[in-house]
Amino acid sequence: MKQVWDWLTYQIHITFVEADRYKLFLEGFRNTLIIAVGAAAIGVIIGSIVAMVRVYHAQTGRLKIIDAVFGAYLAVFRGTPIVVQLLIMYYIVFQSVDNGLIVAVLAFGINSGSYVAEIIRAGILAVDIGQTEAGRSLGLSALKTLTLIVLPQAVKNILPALGNEFITLLKETSVAGYVAIRDLARAGENVRSVTLEPYFSLLFIALVYFILVLCLTKLLKIAERGLAKSDRSNRR
Repeated sequence: MKQVWDWLTYQIHITFVEADRYKLFLEGFRNTLIIAVGAAAIGVIIGSIVAMVRVYHAQTGRLKIIDAVFGAYLAVFRGTPIVVQLLIMYYIVFQSVDNGLIVAVLAFGINSGSYVAEIIRAGILAVDIGQTEAGRSLGLSALKTLTLIVLPQAVKNILPALGNEFITLLKETSVAGYVAIRDLARAGENVRSVTLEPYFSLLFIALVYFILVLCLTKLLKIAERGLAKSDRSNRR
């Protein structure tokens, strides 16, 4: 037992205490949250716009060129690895930008938008067609019917899938270190390369990601219960 305790205290000391290495983990944790939250916001904005344009085009036949551009965007960003997209963004598209954190937020956000778009589009299509017909019969345009009647009802359909996309996005940010950003995973790797002790630092960052995912899952379930409760109240 004493040997285990001595090993544990030694690992904690060289991983966190010595040379203030805990600051590396704090910096990495902060950068991971910035990338994940920023990318999620960008993804929702892009995904919402793309989804509504594609549904609007399918219903009216308008915006044909924009729909074709968005279709190409979805094909490219859903069909190529996020690591490759990140490298292209960092070394080619935004090579003049000094702040790699901003590039990472944009890269992950644009990638996430391609998945969010399909999630939202599927949620809109899952709403009964009678809702669209009711809106049109009231004199609303196709766009107003989509944004004011159909989209709010689609929220409860897309929330679980959207939550899973955010969880996936959080874990995908672990590759941000490919472009010299010290995220949580890169911080663990930096410490491991100095201490030459792979177990503790890598297991620690795995635990942090695990806790973050558990927290997001819990928040998602609370939101789902809230929507379900609100839906039951509206039916009474």
